[in-house]
Amino acid sequence: MEAKADQKVDKKVDTSALEMAVDPRAEWKQIFTDAWRFERDFFYDPGMHGVNWAEMRARYGKLIDQCATRSDVNFVLGDLIAELNSSHTYRGGGDLEEPLKRGVGLLGVDYSLENGAYRIKKIYEGAPWDAEARSPLKEPGINVREGEYLLAVNGVPVDTAKDPWAAFDGLSEKAVSLTINDKPGMAGARRVVVKTLDDDSRLRHLEWAQANREAVSKASGGKLGYIYVPDTGTDGQNELYRQFMGQFTKQGLVIDERFNNGGQIPDRFIELLNRPILNYWRVRDGMDWQWPEFANAGPKVMLINGWSGSGGDCFPLYFRFAKLGPLVGRRTWGGLIGISGSPAFVDGGIVTVPTFGMYSTEGRWIVEGHGVDPDIQVDDDPSLMLKGGDPQLDRAVQEAMRLLQERPPVRPAKPAYENRAGK
Repeated sequence: MEAKADQKVDKKVDTSALEMAVDPRAEWKQIFTDAWRFERDFFYDPGMHGVNWAEMRARYGKLIDQCATRSDVNFVLGDLIAELNSSHTYRGGGDLEEPLKRGVGLLGVDYSLENGAYRIKKIYEGAPWDAEARSPLKEPGINVREGEYLLAVNGVPVDTAKDPWAAFDGLSEKAVSLTINDKPGMAGARRVVVKTLDDDSRLRHLEWAQANREAVSKASGGKLGYIYVPDTGTDGQNELYRQFMGQFTKQGLVIDERFNNGGQIPDRFIELLNRPILNYWRVRDGMDWQWPEFANAGPKVMLINGWSGSGGDCFPLYFRFAKLGPLVGRRTWGGLIGISGSPAFVDGGIVTVPTFGMYSTEGRWIVEGHGVDPDIQVDDDPSLMLKGGDPQLDRAVQEAMRLLQERPPVRPAKPAYENRAGK
């Protein structure tokens, strides 16, 4: 194609036979130098947190010569950027040697070994409206119940000398035949065909959140709602809105952001929770309207723990700034020097570069390296949690009910209709 105007790109060149010879050690040195330069040029603090960055290049550069694999290079890069003592310093990817993997088929169940066979102890399911994730055993027409035995998979008896998932090795997202019986023998057994899952974590998570919601409702006599916010990205925003819209008429709310893995800066999350009632609208038929229409003026309590980080640090911090209610649990992770993207390496690997750090309106660095402290500290009790208990959730409900008793949301008395005749 000539280098001039009005050229048409209508013929493709076959590149399938093109090859490139790579000198891994030379490429690794380039990758190391690029990583060092990215941090030097884009790290939010030009003083590099007081670290002698030139010295780090010399120190860790010597280790690159000792690397035998691309994984070794990532290890060295991780140690290099760790010298900055900053959150959000990650490395990964690249031209790694990764073996082929066999997926394990999952049914979204827990098993127990009883009477010489594996019994289906529990079938996981979220709330009735959670259609996005469902156990294959809950599909219409399958009719497998908790307490029944899984005896064979695709006609092969399940070996109780191994864990039950061994029977599903290589069967991820595939149609399989299950031999099921209400007793641990083959006599009278039946076969059902299901399509396995490749991951049941979302299903288990939805059931956990729904169990918490039911526990909060039961403990409060239906007065409190429960909202779980898994992150501060798109998924977390969707979950907050979805659950808020279903429960904003409750008298109070428990907001659970434990294990929140962050995402974006959650100011809009707070805007949804912090909507004071501005007025009411009198209507002839039905209940009068509050405005904003979708708002909750009742007491709110937020649950936090040490696995709440990044946006999961910021969410409770803003919750406190807005004076929405107390924080219950344990101190959060403490990582609010954030990232906003950085170039990739020649082989597709990455290091992150923290480009913005948080300081307060008083001009002090905050949260990074410490986290957000709870107003009411409650430790997890493993002995209770193994039995299905949740001391932090229990304390949050207790506090929300106390606040509800002290400051119940009260609607004003309806004014009498005006006599506007002659006005």
